[in-house]
Amino acid sequence: MKGFNTKAIHGIRFKQDVHGALRVPVYETVSFELGSSRDLQLAFEGKKPAHAYSRISNPTVEDFEQKVRLISGSFAVLALSSGMAAISNLVMTLCEMGTNVVTSKNLFGNTVSLFEHSLKPWGLEVKYVDMTNADEVKAAIDEDTRLVFCENITNPQLEVVNIKEIAEITKAAGVPFAVDCTVTTPYLFNSKEHGVNVEIISSTKYMSGGATSVGGVIIDNGNFDWKTSTKLADKARKMGPMALMATLRTQVYRNLGACLSPHSAAQQALGLETLSLRIKASCHNAQAVAEYLDDHPKVAHVNYPGLKNSPQHELAKEQFPNGFGGILTLDLGSQEECYQFMDALTLIKRSTNLNDNKSMIIHPASTIFCEYSPTKKIEMGVPDTLLRLSVGIEDFIDLQEDIAKALETL
Repeated sequence: MKGFNTKAIHGIRFKQDVHGALRVPVYETVSFELGSSRDLQLAFEGKKPAHAYSRISNPTVEDFEQKVRLISGSFAVLALSSGMAAISNLVMTLCEMGTNVVTSKNLFGNTVSLFEHSLKPWGLEVKYVDMTNADEVKAAIDEDTRLVFCENITNPQLEVVNIKEIAEITKAAGVPFAVDCTVTTPYLFNSKEHGVNVEIISSTKYMSGGATSVGGVIIDNGNFDWKTSTKLADKARKMGPMALMATLRTQVYRNLGACLSPHSAAQQALGLETLSLRIKASCHNAQAVAEYLDDHPKVAHVNYPGLKNSPQHELAKEQFPNGFGGILTLDLGSQEECYQFMDALTLIKRSTNLNDNKSMIIHPASTIFCEYSPTKKIEMGVPDTLLRLSVGIEDFIDLQEDIAKALETL
C-alpha cells in the first residue's frame, strides 16, 4: 500500500507515453480517432473505455482524476470546471422537481445562491437545518429527500459537523450523504472512513498548487447502493456501483458542459504532488496566527478549530488528525475597524480565494455574502464585524509582523 505522497506523485498510467515522458502530456485537443467505427460506437455508448471527445473525457484530465481517486481511497472521481459545477452537477443528477435536499443553515454564500436562485425555481425544495443537531437532521428527512449535503468545516462560520453522526442517520434513511471537503482535502479528512458517500472539493483551492486554476471534483466513495436512488435505480441495475459516475459522464456532466480543461488538469495534477507539504505549512501557520490573535487585546474574538478554547476542538481533533485547516476568522469592533485593519495590511492580500500559497483576507459580509440582507447575514453567522483570514505558507514571523502593525492602527 503506497503512501499519500507517492500516490499523488505517481498516480496510475494506463498507457505508456510514446516518448517515455514521466508526466502525462497536456492533450489540448477536442477529439480523438479510434481504431474502427465499432470502437467509436462502443466509446459513445460507454461500453468501451476510450476518449472520443474532450467534453466527456480527456487523457490529461483522467490522469488528475486517477490521482485524486488514489489519495482519497475512493471508487471513482469526476473532475469538473469548478467547485460550484461539482455541487450543481451532483444535485441535478440525484434530484428532480418535487424532491428535496436537506442541507446546513451555514453554507458558503454561492452554494446558498445556487439553491435559492438556480434550483428552487426549477421545483427543488431545500430544507436548511442545524447540522450540529442530529435530531433536527433526522426529522427533516422524508420520502422525498434525495440528498443530505453539508460542509465538514463551514465557510466562513468554521462550524465543525459531526460527520459520522450524520452519516449514520442518512444510512438508516437510505439517502446519499454528500460533504463539501474543500478546506480539508483527503489529506486532512478521510471522508470514506467517516461514512460519507460523495465528497465534493473545489480543487481551485489547496489542490491547484497555489491558485493556478479553477476546478472541482466529485468523489464517489463507492459505499452507497444506487439502486435505492429513485433517479439512478434503472442505471444501477445495468451499471452497478458505476451508476452515479455513468449518469454524470453520459448525461448531466456531458450535457451541461462543465468539463475541466486539460491545461487546468495538468496544473492541478502537479499541485497534488506538493499538497501535503503545503497543507502542513498552512495549518502550522494558521494555528500560530490564531493563538497570536486570540491573545491580542484589540481582537474581540477568534474562531479556529485548533484553539483549545473552541467549543468544537475535541470533535475537530478526532475528525482532522493531521491538522485543522488554514482558515480562521476574527471579530473586530465594527465594519469600519475591519476595513481599517485590512487596508493597513501590506503582506496579506485583500482577496477572496482560499488555501492559496499566499495569505488572503476578506470581509465576508460585504463580499461573498453581499447579496443577502443584514438580517439574513446574521442568521447565516456572517456579521459585519467578521473577517476571514486564509493563512498561506509564508514565514510566520512575517505574517505576525504584518498583522501586528495593522492592529496598531486601530
